[in-house]
Amino acid sequence: MTDGPPEMTSLERTALYKSLGNPLRRRILEHLGRHGEANSTVLARELGESSGTTSYHLRKLAEQRLIEEIPEKSGGRERWWRALPFRHTTPDPATMPPEEYEAAVRLAHLKIEFDTALYRRAHQEYRGPGGWSQVQRHGTWLTREELLDFMREYQALLDRYGHPREEAPEGARPVLMRFYAVPEPVGEWNGEPTGP
Repeated sequence: MTDGPPEMTSLERTALYKSLGNPLRRRILEHLGRHGEANSTVLARELGESSGTTSYHLRKLAEQRLIEEIPEKSGGRERWWRALPFRHTTPDPATMPPEEYEAAVRLAHLKIEFDTALYRRAHQEYRGPGGWSQVQRHGTWLTREELLDFMREYQALLDRYGHPREEAPEGARPVLMRFYAVPEPVGEWNGEPTGP
């Protein structure tokens, strides 16, 4: 998996958050993620939109390097698209200008709604430690440096075991994974003042 554009500007990040927060663009990206490829006509039919609308949003997603045209399938006015691998880490909200912060907050709220539904589904579909759906909850003590090391190793594990769609072995399925690490306020554990 490749990283997103290096050193994105605040304007680029704001545009990215607005795109990812656009309901139709999210549905287009989800469709491409599930089916691998599509053109504006296929997306219009599947998503209940006009092909002009889906074509416009496909071009906008391509401008942000979230999708790319498939040259060997495209010809004339018919353009086929596929999603690109993408990874982005949101910077510290305290460093964001107001417009970027507002776009990031709107996107975060959408993600929270989606992830809450995903969490419920994981519990509903859990069939034991050998099943496809897995649910784990842990607590431990870590320093900030250990937590950041853990995050790097977690990402390395995802890179090691995960596959791009086109390289996935037979029997592989798309798996949605989430990771959260939230420290408890200090004062709740040892009487010291609360805070980071």
